[in-house]
Amino acid sequence: MREKPLTLYKYFAEMKISKLILSIFVTGCLLAGCQRGGYAVFSGYTQGGTYTVKADLTGVTVPEEEIASHIDAILDSIDFSLSGYNKNSLLTRFNAGVEIVPDRFFSEIRDLSERYRTQTGGAFDAASAPLFDIWGFGFTSDSLPDPARVQAALLACKEEKVLNFNAIAQGYTCDVVAGYLHSLGVHNMLVDIGEIFCEGLNPSGKGWTIGVDNPVDGNDTPGQDLRGIWQSDGRACGIVTSGNYRKFYVKDGRKYAHTIDPRTGYPVEHDLLSATVVAPTAAEADALATACMVIGPDAARALILGRPELEGYLITATGTWTSDGFSLLIP
Repeated sequence: MREKPLTLYKYFAEMKISKLILSIFVTGCLLAGCQRGGYAVFSGYTQGGTYTVKADLTGVTVPEEEIASHIDAILDSIDFSLSGYNKNSLLTRFNAGVEIVPDRFFSEIRDLSERYRTQTGGAFDAASAPLFDIWGFGFTSDSLPDPARVQAALLACKEEKVLNFNAIAQGYTCDVVAGYLHSLGVHNMLVDIGEIFCEGLNPSGKGWTIGVDNPVDGNDTPGQDLRGIWQSDGRACGIVTSGNYRKFYVKDGRKYAHTIDPRTGYPVEHDLLSATVVAPTAAEADALATACMVIGPDAARALILGRPELEGYLITATGTWTSDGFSLLIP
């Protein structure tokens, strides 16, 4: 006769335990924001083009909508700070001679630009904006300046009163967005804002793969005609390709490339068609890829080989060169 009450007691005791476990689980979800897993994709328009961010949100408690909003806010803030095409940006007002109070982005990118100017012996120089303007590759539509204007522009560059961050801004922006994702605990990501920062693994569990465009005239659509595919090893890095095959003009039968040598004031004339650089940050890869296009293939190889943290892939009119650590897959 005592078995039945004992069995009922056990039943209700187990029910209470189950409810307690369920209560703990629900409460834990509410407190932790119901952690979820899987990759999310964020995309939109910025800096004259599109952006795509792929991030593994495993363990992240912040809602995707909030992440998307924060990324857009970062991009809007950087545009307001660094864009030379935004009439109200800090950069536009600075270039117009208006006294500004630099924000975080303006201060950081100016410091980085000075660092890379020093490292490259002036081959990368954000203060060379007057040269880009007179050649028609800056914020004006001028072209074919005479020698006197070139010399005047070189003197103006030394005053550092007009800046152009186009050769580093997209890479820098990738790093800022990646920094935000790191603050959420994300370690598998790809940030593509014209230039690229990547880290960890893609949704297939492999290193991220990035196509390197074939640097030929007429190849105006990224990814349409590839010369190779780079695969990451999971380390955090920036990868940027700079080239002369998309931005140029022809006058009197002569081609003028958009890569201006800040040291001479004239467009480069060597046979390096594109330079792809892998560096610890996208800002550094962006700046050094530009510098490689200025200094030419031989000096570019020396620059990459002289820095163990760099890898590179150079394409010239007569062939290609890759550093030993550049993982190149030929399509």
